[in-house]
Amino acid sequence: MSLFITCPVQSVERATAFYTALGWTLNSEMSSDEVACFAISADQYVMLGSREMYASVGGVEELIGGPDTPSKVTVSFDLGSREAVDELVERAGAAGGKIGDTDDYPFMYQRQFDDPDGYHYSPFWMKDEAGPTT
Repeated sequence: MSLFITCPVQSVERATAFYTALGWTLNSEMSSDEVACFAISADQYVMLGSREMYASVGGVEELIGGPDTPSKVTVSFDLGSREAVDELVERAGAAGGKIGDTDDYPFMYQRQFDDPDGYHYSPFWMKDEAGPTT
């Protein structure tokens, strides 16, 4: 099963620069001036479309917020190590993202960042030696 997360953005060009800086792969066949498609991993994508393109999909005009509108969802995904989580979040900050909290649980290490359009991401690493939680 493929997963596509579609988000309206203020500027497709700015969003493309940000997600490129994260190290994610642009799928040029599914991108245009109005939308940028990035592969997060195999069969998982984030689609970043202009507000006009997003509204043209139908029935979503009231869902289009702005950078100051809180995110309606959190996109969480696992990475292979604590270092990989830190590296991604640091790249997000360097590219203009807003860095959020860090949570270091006995079973999981997790960090937060928002992209320039306010979309919230929470990469995490599940610890191999996770013990019982209380």
